[in-house]
Amino acid sequence: MLIFPAIDLYEKKAVRLLRGDYAQMTVYSEDPPSLARDFAAKGAKCLHLVDLEGARDGTTPNLEIVRKIVATSGLFTEVGGGIRDMDTVEKYLSSGIDRVILGTAALNNRDFLLRALDKYGEKIAVGIDLRDGKVAIKGWTEVSEKTGDDFCSEMQQIGVKTIICTDISKDGAMQGANHELYRELSAKFDMNFVASGGVSSIEDVRKLTSLGIYGAIIGKAYYTGAIDLAEAIEVAK
Repeated sequence: MLIFPAIDLYEKKAVRLLRGDYAQMTVYSEDPPSLARDFAAKGAKCLHLVDLEGARDGTTPNLEIVRKIVATSGLFTEVGGGIRDMDTVEKYLSSGIDRVILGTAALNNRDFLLRALDKYGEKIAVGIDLRDGKVAIKGWTEVSEKTGDDFCSEMQQIGVKTIICTDISKDGAMQGANHELYRELSAKFDMNFVASGGVSSIEDVRKLTSLGIYGAIIGKAYYTGAIDLAEAIEVAK
C-alpha cells in the first residue's frame, strides 16, 4: 500500500479542516514546499495535495505554490480541489503534476470527465467524498442524492482506474478510518482505492494494508504527531 501524506492548501499555507468545515481550520505550515521536502526525506514517494479554495470556488489560487512543491520535492504528486474544466487539468499536468483528481465535476459534468479520461487516461482520478453514504460536492458544502456504490459503479464502467474515497465523518476527527467502507469497495469494484479520512494511528495503517487497497492518505495524524510517517511507510510495505 502506498502512503500519501497530505497537504491541504489555503492562502498558500498548509492547513487542516475538521470534517470539511472552513470555520474549523488549523494552520500547520507557512511553507508547504519545505513540508513536502520533509516528507520525501522521511521516505515518502507520493504526495496528495488539495486546494481548499479551489474546492470551494472552482479556481486555482494556489497554483504557484503547487508548482514550487512539484519542482522541489521529487514526489509523485496528485492534486484535487476545484478542477472543473480541461484548462485547469492542463494547467496542473503541464506544471508537473502526475495525477489530477476530479470531484464535483465528475458528478456534475460527465462530458468533461469523459474528455479528460480520453485524453489523459490514468492521470485522471476521481474523488468520492461520502457523507452518510451519499456523494458530497463543492468542497463538501452540498450533498447529492447519488450513493457511493452507484457512483463507483458508473466510474468503473467508464474506465476510471483510481478512486480517492473520503468518509467525511472521519476526516480530521482522529477517530480511525472507516475500514468496513474500504473493505466493501475493494470487494465490489476493480479499481485502485485510496483511503482518506480518519487514518489516525499505525494500527489504522496496518488494517488498511491488510485489506490490500492501493493507498492511504495521512493528514492530521502526521501534523499532530499521532503517526510517524517513516514508520507508516514501512508498515504499508
